[in-house]
Amino acid sequence: MSGWRLRLAARAVYGGGLIAYPTEAVYGLGCDPLNPEAVFDLLALKGRPAGKGLILIAADFDQLRPYVAEVAAEKMAAVHASWPGPHTWLLPALPSVPPWLAGDHPMLAVRVTAHPVAAALCRLTGPLVSTSANPAGCRPARDLLTVRRYFGDVLDAMVSGPIDRERGPSSIRDAVSGRLLRGE
Repeated sequence: MSGWRLRLAARAVYGGGLIAYPTEAVYGLGCDPLNPEAVFDLLALKGRPAGKGLILIAADFDQLRPYVAEVAAEKMAAVHASWPGPHTWLLPALPSVPPWLAGDHPMLAVRVTAHPVAAALCRLTGPLVSTSANPAGCRPARDLLTVRRYFGDVLDAMVSGPIDRERGPSSIRDAVSGRLLRGE
């Protein structure tokens, strides 16, 4: 992992750009979650409807506190026990959360990543929008060559790093009901 590449990617995020980076199982596309132009550029690039909502990744839970309300202590214990790691949780979105993040839902998908590159990026930028690096209907990219094939020169920065090729996309679970929505 190159510190120079991380700083370049962070600079792109601060400037409203789109970046690609490795996560636990696939490459992700990311941007500043509070920059509506960047978020809508990302959604257009993927061909993803805004109503679906997006995932935010962070280096630690403190980075997510401005976005989500905590639930009952025993339910939050399960959330915290799974992090850092490839487990995405739906938590109630705070009223201040921009509508482009939660989409048509009262909950926001969040994850504290265990991937060293993604976590290092979040330590530089704060939370990132994180969605798989692929156009809608295509397989998620598992290497930078595929990211380049999908998106060419449209991205403002790309950071390389290993992924776990045996792992599928992160599980998604509702923290309030405990219901598994994807994975495992």
